[in-house]
Amino acid sequence: MIMMPAVQIRGGKGSAEDLFVEEIARPEPGAGEILIRVAAAGVNRPDIAQREGNYPPPLGASTVMGLEVAGTVAALGSGVTEWRIGERVAALLSGGGYAQYAVANAGHALPIPEAMSLEDAAALPETVFTVFTNLFERGGLQQGDTALIHGANSGIGTTAILMAKAAGARVIATARGANKVQRARDLGADIAIDVTAEDFAEVTRAAGGANVVLDIIGGDYFRRNIDALNPDGRLVQIATLGGHLVETDLLQLMFKRLTLTASTLRGRPADEKARLTAAIAERAWPWFTSGAIVMPIDRRFPLTEAGAAHRWLEDGNQFGKVVLIP
Repeated sequence: MIMMPAVQIRGGKGSAEDLFVEEIARPEPGAGEILIRVAAAGVNRPDIAQREGNYPPPLGASTVMGLEVAGTVAALGSGVTEWRIGERVAALLSGGGYAQYAVANAGHALPIPEAMSLEDAAALPETVFTVFTNLFERGGLQQGDTALIHGANSGIGTTAILMAKAAGARVIATARGANKVQRARDLGADIAIDVTAEDFAEVTRAAGGANVVLDIIGGDYFRRNIDALNPDGRLVQIATLGGHLVETDLLQLMFKRLTLTASTLRGRPADEKARLTAAIAERAWPWFTSGAIVMPIDRRFPLTEAGAAHRWLEDGNQFGKVVLIP
């Protein structure tokens, strides 16, 4: 049995201080899978939810945290013909990224050009897949539309700003504090709103309203999102950092002909993720591989400091993505 370092949680769930590294058995790729030697792994809010016991991995997935990695193909499972050993890949995972090696479905990986660093690539899959399927597929964002994007400093927020601008949309972004608001403008947001000082719904309406809202907050943002949307607008809910129980006036949705859609990514069937991978490879991945979009990396932590990486995200200090380096 070949062993490898991986991040574990004392007691199965707990605080950032309960994360530690220990040697566990290296996984082996099954049919249709590839084994990746991990050069870097992205750190995301769902990892924190899993650590706290609120976002368990799907049946059959690794219990090790980590939903995205980049590295080189180390082994091929049976039936895999699209990849070769040694190729550089970024992959969306159902789990297992916080380790020296990780197994990925061969159909959920994307090629990394030599000009892109593996650390930069590791920051892409989870947020790119999430933004693409929600902002573009479910939210129907088109060139010339206005997107209201909450949490501009988060991995989702920065990715959404960059991808929406690349698609020719106008972006209104929200964040907490003048520094994060200015950085959102520097990233490309046409309008950035400090929610500690202004009502984002009022500012958005004064700017002509939004066609699509991408929201990770929920809670008391829900009603104001409805207020900010134009007729035939789409509200896309992908997280509930501000609370998951809301109350609203359904007549307002009806009179405005609004669409409310919500989703998660991790539990989707493998075939659906493969379809999404192919769609991203065709439409969105070239923005990143060409250098048209450069994802901001806020912090890099060694694997042994996974707890510090989680605390950094929990404190809301980041602007962009956080990655772990095994």
